[in-house]
Amino acid sequence: MNDKPTEGLRLQKALAQAGVASRRASEEMIAEGRVEVNGRVVTEQGTRVDPEHDVIRVDGSRIPPPRRHMYLVLNKPRGVVSTMDDPQGRPNLEQYVPRHQRLFHVGRLDTETEGLLILTNDGEFANQLSHPSHEVPKTYLVEVEGLLDNKTLRRLEKGVTLEDGHIKADKVKLVHRAASRSLVQITLHSGRNRIVRRMMDSVGHPVRQLARISIGPVRLGQLQVGETRELTREELGELLDVIDR
Repeated sequence: MNDKPTEGLRLQKALAQAGVASRRASEEMIAEGRVEVNGRVVTEQGTRVDPEHDVIRVDGSRIPPPRRHMYLVLNKPRGVVSTMDDPQGRPNLEQYVPRHQRLFHVGRLDTETEGLLILTNDGEFANQLSHPSHEVPKTYLVEVEGLLDNKTLRRLEKGVTLEDGHIKADKVKLVHRAASRSLVQITLHSGRNRIVRRMMDSVGHPVRQLARISIGPVRLGQLQVGETRELTREELGELLDVIDR
C-alpha cells in the first residue's frame, strides 16, 4: 500500500471501479472493517491504494486489479485442437475467440476431450497457473466402458502406477452405472498428458467420453459447448490467490 497520501486511488473509489459496490456502500464496508489492503484491515476512508499492485480483499475475497487483459472461459467441443492454429487444418481455438486476439490456454485438452479451457492474453498469468507447483485441482466427467465397482473406485483414489510414475485421484465419485457403461466424476491436480484416459485404461475401463467441468474455482455451469464467457471477478480473484500461494 502506498504510504504517500497524495498518490494512488482512494480505496472507496477503487472498490467502486472494480464493481464491488457503489462508492457510498464501499465507504460503509470500510467503516465496518470488512476491507483489507495487503493483509491489514483498513477503516480510514481517505486511504489511497494502488489497485494494480496492492492486494485488496472484501470479506476475505480478493478483488482483482483493473483488467488490462482478456480472461475467457471456453467450453471446447470434441474434435477441436487446443491450439490457435493447426498445420493440418483441423478445427482449432481461433474460431472461438475475438478476431485478431492471440490467446494462451490454461490447461490443454486433447482433441477428443471437450470441456473447460481458460483462455487469456496474459502470458504470465497463464504460465503461473499452469505451473505444476500450484497444483490447481481439475474435475472431469468421464463415461467409461464397463461397470465400475467400489473396489476400482478406491483403487483410483489410492493410486495407480503408469509408465511415467504413480498417480492418484484427489476424489472419485460414481455418478451413474447402467448396462455396459459407468459415469464417474474424478478430480485430480496433475497436468500430465491424457492422464484421465491413461488412469482409466490402467484399471480396465477405457474412456468413451470425457469432459472437464472445472479448474479450481472456475466451473462450466450452464455454458454450452462452443460458447465462451468472461471470468467473473470472484473467479479471477481466487485464481490470483492460487498463483500467490
